[in-house]
Amino acid sequence: MAKEKFGVAVDKKIVREVDELVAECDDLGVSRSEIVEANLTAFLQSETNHVERVRAIIIRKRKGTL
Repeated sequence: MAKEKFGVAVDKKIVREVDELVAECDDLGVSRSEIVEANLTAFLQSETNHVERVRAIIIRKRKGTL
C-alpha cells in the first residue's frame, strides 16, 4: 500500500501519551507515526458514522469537554 506523508500539530499532552505508547511497545520497535496510523486505521475501519463522530469530537474538544 502506498503511503503519503502529511504534517499534523497536536497538544503536548497527546505527544506525551503517544511517546508513552512508543516506550511501552519498545519490543515492537514502533514509532509515533505507526501508532497514529494504527489509531486512524482502527477508527476509520470501525462501523461508525465517521462524519458524525468526528464532528462530535471536534465540538467537544472546542468546548473543552474532551
